Amino acid sequence: MKALLTISDLEVFYGDAQALFGASLSIAPGEFVTLLGRNGMGKTTTVTTACGIRASRSGQIHFAAQDVTGWPSYRVARLGLGLVPEQRQVFPNLTVFENLVATANNRLEQKNPWTLERVYGLFPRLKERAKNLGCNLSGGEQQMLAIGRALMTNPRLLVLDEATEGLAPLVRGEIWHCLESLRSTGISVLIIDKNIGPLMKLADTHFILEKGRTVWQGSTESLRAAPDVLHETLGV
Repeated sequence: MKALLTISDLEVFYGDAQALFGASLSIAPGEFVTLLGRNGMGKTTTVTTACGIRASRSGQIHFAAQDVTGWPSYRVARLGLGLVPEQRQVFPNLTVFENLVATANNRLEQKNPWTLERVYGLFPRLKERAKNLGCNLSGGEQQMLAIGRALMTNPRLLVLDEATEGLAPLVRGEIWHCLESLRSTGISVLIIDKNIGPLMKLADTHFILEKGRTVWQGSTESLRAAPDVLHETLGV
């Protein structure tokens, strides 16, 4: 099956400091993929570069059968890449309803598009808070809103950067339940998170970054069978 997203030999710099040294990964349509690694290994840099937010110095990014290397983020988004960024970044002075409809579209003409009611069905709490400003939501509610906002763009690929970071255990459980529900919709997912247990239950394929390089990739079964990899690269 042809990949939906392919990142090949990506090199990215912050000024004179190099952050990525040839990072690579690929995601097939409908696949649930994780990008793992300790803090500072280049995970966020990888996904923000893939989304067009950060520029690469070398390497290639192909998404939805097009070479999007160097494209601005709005063009990549229009091809169907939806980002749930680290720190959520909801619009603080807009209501939940306004956050959800602000960028809503079905540009790809999906047959069963994400609508306001469908997002409310996934996150009933957002419907209860529809008139609340983004700045008045809890961290967990903001994360639900960030996911719902990305889904309202009806993406081919949903990218979640630190999906459950800083959330209470009960709220984390709600987010994992949401992601499990998304698996049945056929959407592709790329997720960064530190909670290995839930990821092992959900993901098809894992990529591990260390010091800006892709040092391991494989299936959940392969990762379970390699405790040395988990210990050496993730510290678990």
